[in-house]
Amino acid sequence: MFDFSPTPEQQEMIEKATAFMEEYVYPNEKHMVPHRGLPEKILKPLQHRVKDSGLWAGHMPKEVGGMGMGFVSLGLLSEIIGRSPIGPYIFGSMAPDAGNSEILWHAGTDEQKKKYLLPLVNADVRSCFAMTEPEVSGSDPTMLHAGAELDGDEWVINAHKWFTTSAIGASFSIVMAMTDPEAPPHERFSLFIVDADNPGFEIVREIPVMGDHYAGGHCEVRYTNCRIPKGNILGNRGEGFKLAQLRLGPGRITHAMRWIGVAKRSFDLMVDYSTERVTRGKPLSEFQSIQNFIADSAAEIEAARLLTLHAAWKMDQGDEARKEISIIKFFGARVLHDVIDRAIQVHGALGITADTPLEGFYREARSARIYDGADEVHRMVVAKQVLKAFHAGR
Repeated sequence: MFDFSPTPEQQEMIEKATAFMEEYVYPNEKHMVPHRGLPEKILKPLQHRVKDSGLWAGHMPKEVGGMGMGFVSLGLLSEIIGRSPIGPYIFGSMAPDAGNSEILWHAGTDEQKKKYLLPLVNADVRSCFAMTEPEVSGSDPTMLHAGAELDGDEWVINAHKWFTTSAIGASFSIVMAMTDPEAPPHERFSLFIVDADNPGFEIVREIPVMGDHYAGGHCEVRYTNCRIPKGNILGNRGEGFKLAQLRLGPGRITHAMRWIGVAKRSFDLMVDYSTERVTRGKPLSEFQSIQNFIADSAAEIEAARLLTLHAAWKMDQGDEARKEISIIKFFGARVLHDVIDRAIQVHGALGITADTPLEGFYREARSARIYDGADEVHRMVVAKQVLKAFHAGR
């Protein structure tokens, strides 16, 4: 028989995180600055409180200051802290820093870990990840134009990137660039660490986007004859895609569980308002159309949650869970959007004001169907996996 109940340790973590969110996170949402997050004078004391509570950096091992837990536990924690846009920052597990720290942990040299990883995990610095380019389709990264050539003891990078999240204020970037044009497509690229004060690194502009919950914005950046030490390559030459995948699988687990958190908070707001708002002599909750909203949302949230935890469980068993991760990516993004949309509809005109968090959630949710792989790409991955298994079993 399957046991879906959390372990005593997981339950304690959930209760501690929930209490912290209620006492310290939700009350401080009003201080969030669009595209910049919480002011440092508010953020830093809250981060210190989280560290003292033992809930810091759930994605990282204990050796570098994290919690050292599996993917299921990480998903359960992400569900709680994801209920607020400032939660992941306060708990030290926000993208792109979380993904960059995972790459540095797995592929960084001792020197790189000391210089970049430890300050990043401790939230002393921020970082960004530069991969997407305006000239090529983001759904086919093998077509990237960025190049890196070895010149003596230095790599020379020339690249034009955009949607580089959190670039403003970042201390360094991790950039994907081609090093071996003649190699097989997925062995042509490598990852490099570039300090933000490098004279060859330039933030061209902050791109105006829907949503405002990411500190440091989403930026267009250029690397122009950008010279970095030979030792600033991450891992081995040609391992760019392999290392990038280290951040994508776990990242999609945390994304999907945070979406569940947002969806659940929106759902709670919808149910609460539907019981209080009276029209035509009775509460909204007594109308069938509103009951359908509630029932559909409850079912979809639970389905997305179980799918995500199942993918996390498979990853804890050492499985890459590629099909399962792709499923939760496109299915979870749709559930996120639909639940928020229903909650706004129930609130009526109030739902499109900033008097509730719903309008902000809605603007942010639209991009979930694009970043970390568009819905169409993940559907293709799932279909290919299903067809491959079908033909193998014939």
